[in-house]
Amino acid sequence: MVRLFFAVMVLWAGVAQAHEVMPTIGDITLGDDAVQIELRLNAEAFIAGIDLDGLEDTNTTDRSDAYDALRALPPEELAERMEPVASDMARTIRLEAAGTPLPLEVTGIEIGEIGNTTFARESQLSLRATLGNSAAPLVLHWPDGYGTLVLRQMGIEEGYTGIIEGGGSSDAISATGSGPTSGLAVFADYIPVGFDHILPKGLDHILFVLGLFFLSTKLGPLLWQVTAFTAAHTVTLALGALGIVTIPGSIVEPIIAASIVYVAVENILSPRMHAWRPLVVFGFGLLHGLGFASVLGEFGLPAGQFIPALLGFNVGVELGQLTVIALAFLLVGLWFGRKSWYRAYIAVPASAVIALVGAYWFVERVI
Repeated sequence: MVRLFFAVMVLWAGVAQAHEVMPTIGDITLGDDAVQIELRLNAEAFIAGIDLDGLEDTNTTDRSDAYDALRALPPEELAERMEPVASDMARTIRLEAAGTPLPLEVTGIEIGEIGNTTFARESQLSLRATLGNSAAPLVLHWPDGYGTLVLRQMGIEEGYTGIIEGGGSSDAISATGSGPTSGLAVFADYIPVGFDHILPKGLDHILFVLGLFFLSTKLGPLLWQVTAFTAAHTVTLALGALGIVTIPGSIVEPIIAASIVYVAVENILSPRMHAWRPLVVFGFGLLHGLGFASVLGEFGLPAGQFIPALLGFNVGVELGQLTVIALAFLLVGLWFGRKSWYRAYIAVPASAVIALVGAYWFVERVI
């Protein structure tokens, strides 16, 4: 069991350069005679021909080398590479009005500037189709291999919002909107979005929570830390989602990595929780909340249902964190937590691995 746990930890260390797969965000606008679709996507993944369905990390594919090379290309060159791919996407994405296909054409390609290649560069593909009958509802069919699409209807108050997986289709999209969605339905829809950001995609948040877990085998210290972390990131998640507090990811992400290093190193240096630990965890939780808010911002919040969506996302995050703690307890704490050698042979080595991964991420995200 101990060997299995450390194998998992080494695996996490090995994916320190993980390129998380983010969904494509689609904004669809229905006009009097045309429909416009703006796709914010990871152009490199589509150019490399990566099957995004169910994929969590591009490093696990046989196209990862090609993908990484594309991320280093200047925008002009990547745009040239994207042109034939965009044309193929316009043919493959099917848009129908009352069962009648509406041919899509590419009207624009915008490639983001090269930044930190650790993170996906955001690009935009613009598509347009002529409407023969503007009153007919539309259905968009998202192709196999294209991963997750978050589709949002723009320009009206009660527009359609849906999460579509590769090979799936949207519900009917009407020019007058889909009608009000119940708060309970929106709340339920956003729980898996929050959970998915922790398990399996939130490696940095997972390592931070594990750092809290390995401080002590006693329940009290863990509850104090988790409570402080939850309270803090709930506040900044709401403030960030509202746009009241915004800090660039170039600042937030390195500090999140530094928070992982801090809690892990303190685990090594001290066998008990000091009075300042919950305060420090609270401070780091504020920054983690801004990280959560950036993810929620990419998915978007439905008009008129901000609170249910925000609460659902936050509940999903909490369930993800509790699942991490429960798995750690079942794999390690339950069997070895009361052993005299637990700290020396499990907690300290595990914290050392966590600290090394966090330090690597910090340097990578700064440089």
